[in-house]
Amino acid sequence: MFELSPEQLAIVRELKLLVLDVDGVLTDGRLFFDDGGREYKCFHARDGHGIKLLRQTGVEVAVISGRKSNSVTLRMQGLGVEHVYQGHENKRAAFADVLQRLNLQSRQVAYVGDDVLDLPVMRQVGFAVAVQDANFAVLAHAHWQTKVPGGLGAVREVCDLIMHAQGTLDGVLHNYL
Repeated sequence: MFELSPEQLAIVRELKLLVLDVDGVLTDGRLFFDDGGREYKCFHARDGHGIKLLRQTGVEVAVISGRKSNSVTLRMQGLGVEHVYQGHENKRAAFADVLQRLNLQSRQVAYVGDDVLDLPVMRQVGFAVAVQDANFAVLAHAHWQTKVPGGLGAVREVCDLIMHAQGTLDGVLHNYL
């Protein structure tokens, strides 16, 4: 189902936190504005459900975005994601803050990114993931790559990968069978 080296599998089994970029990861990267300047984003329902399932297994989720958007605030509130950092083009400070708040080491974290703003954090974490349509530099520094592009189920793919590696996927799926 998921191809991981033995080293990658060992790292993913120990993950306690999944950190996500927004534009290009939770969305397809396009920005929509109406004539009044209001911004709209499109989120994939499967990504949201994957986040909920992953959180049920005890893995925390955080969001670090270079942009600020009310739609991100609303979506993360709806998913129960408490650690939301917006307007952080330099994502290192937000990453350091969430590590401190959750008392975690960077090796216990997976990060999903798509563009060069994500590289400073991706290079610190135990498991760096690039979405399928990520920038070439991000792909070069990723430990793993999704099969689908950002905004189209890539986050769900990562959530399922983590649950599979940690042996919790069958348990959460059992609730639906």
